[in-house]
Amino acid sequence: MHINPYGEDAVLLAIDLLRHPPATAAELEARCRAADLMIEQPVTAADLDATRDFLRTWLGVVDAPDFTTRADRLNALLAGSSAHPRLTNHAGDGWHVHYRGSDLPLGWLLRALISVGTALHLAGRGMHRLGRCAEPTCAAPFADVSRTGRQRYCSTTCANRDAVRRHRARTTAA
Repeated sequence: MHINPYGEDAVLLAIDLLRHPPATAAELEARCRAADLMIEQPVTAADLDATRDFLRTWLGVVDAPDFTTRADRLNALLAGSSAHPRLTNHAGDGWHVHYRGSDLPLGWLLRALISVGTALHLAGRGMHRLGRCAEPTCAAPFADVSRTGRQRYCSTTCANRDAVRRHRARTTAA
């Protein structure tokens, strides 16, 4: 089975922007460029605001109580952010598929990229592959890109912290 990295990369970018929100438009631009996103328009404070607003809405997909609700919420995002798939060689580095119009401001580009990427991630890997950290004091969002699909924590740090907490609870009770 082929796993589409387009979905994984977009979802991981969304998680990164949520967990470490950029403070300025310049920081948003730098983070997107570091993720190999081609930016065709100047990045403005409006892009930063649009990205923040979208990511708050996107968290509704992460927090959906069941897969049908998750799909419905994601379908609403897709309807408002994507265009018909099209082939493009806009960067001159090879033909590829875009699910968005051309020359979009960064805020709208991220909306389309993350919505379509999330759909590809969930359809290709499983509807359960988004969640919140199981460590009781954390609750950070995560995207499960593990081989097994059983991720429960946002990081190794939280997994270790919870393991230590459970161990101490067992040894104290004994």
